[in-house]
Parts: sequence; structure tokens; C-alpha cells
Amino acid sequence: MAAASASPDEVDEPGMETEAQNLQLSCGDAVASNSAAAAAAAAAGKALEMDPLQEDSAISQASVSNGGDSEAAKDLVELKIIWNKNKYDVKFLLDRTGADLKEKIHSLTGLPPTMQKVMFKGLLPEEKTLREIKVTNGAKIMVVGSTINDVLAVNTPKEAAQQEVKAEENKKEPLCRQKQHRKVLDKGKPEDVMPSVKGVQERLPTVPLSGMYNKTGGKVRLTFKLEQDQLWIGTKERTEKIPMGSIKNVVSEPIEGHEDYHMMAFQLGPTEASYYWVYWVPTQYVDAIKDTVLGKWQYF
Repeated sequence: MAAASASPDEVDEPGMETEAQNLQLSCGDAVASNSAAAAAAAAAGKALEMDPLQEDSAISQASVSNGGDSEAAKDLVELKIIWNKNKYDVKFLLDRTGADLKEKIHSLTGLPPTMQKVMFKGLLPEEKTLREIKVTNGAKIMVVGSTINDVLAVNTPKEAAQQEVKAEENKKEPLCRQKQHRKVLDKGKPEDVMPSVKGVQERLPTVPLSGMYNKTGGKVRLTFKLEQDQLWIGTKERTEKIPMGSIKNVVSEPIEGHEDYHMMAFQLGPTEASYYWVYWVPTQYVDAIKDTVLGKWQYF
């Protein structure tokens, strides 16, 4: 009996099954390849969008993941930034400039760069890199300055207080004729008083102002510690370290008959009873003292 023959449609041609499997595999590889390319493109886009201020952090993390042996890790320096009793630990690139560091401080404190006084072995130069000024690991960076809101809140009352004091002074007799001041001024000019230059305004000297009297007739010197935002009032017995922000006002008046010298008072409390008087201040430094203590130097 003859075997039934298969119909032509049911016969598999040799090699067809293998070709179908290969076609499925190649399609799968193409899809996987396209997905990987899309993921890589998305990652590259995120890298391009990275904020410049995040670069230091990214480099630091990369150096840790690579075992800390990368060149980027060698170019990072650890800083301790101190402002307004707050301390910030920061890693920063040595080849960034002082201006870049001010931007970083702005992001940490909200203090605008133009209102910052940044100190590292003196005033930090904006145009030089940290490497050029020899900043090392663990360096302390002192920042002095106030936010715009703080300045407005503090300076407005001070200016009003100054105007009130001036109005009262105009009504009174000259300070140098009042009895409490006369007994000090009658001692005469101190032998070691600093030279005065009339008609000239000068910046504060780098050395303390000395050769002056206080209200008891004792010798006194003034030291302006800008990096600490303090005024040091030194006598033979002790040195008082006063935060400049706590000084309410500064008043002065030329000494009659010796107009190239002033008598000056620092208001340490709410009333005139808190005035700390200093006599024989050289006239060329009077405006610089007022501007420094009352904070006006921060605008420059």
C-alpha cells in the first residue's frame, strides 16, 4: 500500500528554521543596543547640565570611587570657612580663584560677594588662585560681612542715632569745655602722641593707634582687628575686645586750640553713660575710624 504523500504547503525547506531563529536574535540585539545608546545619551545630557558649583563635589566623589589616587583628588584642598560664628567644611579646587571662592561662600551663607571681606594671611586676592597664594589642607578662611537685610536693619537705627546726637551737640556747649573733659585735656598733649595731618583723610594704619588718653587720664591704644570684626581698647591694666557690631555710635569733636586732634567716644550701650572717651586722636584717622566701626567699609 502506498504511503500518503504530504501536501506541498506542509513541507519544511532545509535551513528555514535556523534562519528564523537568527533573525529573532538579531532583532533582539538591535533593540538592546538602541536602549543602551539612549541611556548613554541621557547620562551625557545630565553631565553637561551640571552646575559649576557642583563640580567640586562630583570630582571629590569620583576620586573616592577610584580609590583616592586620581589627579583630581590631589588638586582638592579642605578648607574651614568661618563666618558669623558659623563654620563650614568645604573641599575646593586649588586652581580656582578667590572670586570663585566668594561665589562658593555666597552659596553657603547667602552673603553677596560684594559684601564679603575674605581673610587668609591678609585680604584674599580675587584674581589669584588658591594654589598661587599657597592655601594648604585645613586652612582657615575668615569671612567678615553682613547680608543686605542685616545692613539695612542695623545701619538705619545707627544713622538716625547719629543725627539725633549731632542735633543735641549743636544745642550744647563744646564738649572740650565741659568739666568732665576739661580735667583730662588740661593735662596737655601726651608726649608720645601720634603725629597729625590737618586737612587730610587717611586709611587706618597697620599698627595700633597709641599715645592717647582715656577719661581717667590713663594711656590708651586702639587696635582694629578687621579679620575678627573687633575693636581692641588697650590700657596698662587690660585689653577690652569689643565686637564692632555692638558699638551703637561714634562721636567726635576737634579739641579747641588743637584742631588737628579730636576727642572721640564709642557708644557701647543704649545711653550716653556708656560712652568710652578717647582724647588726642589724630584728625586724619577720624573718618576712617567711624567708617570702620559703623560698618561702612563693607560696601567697598
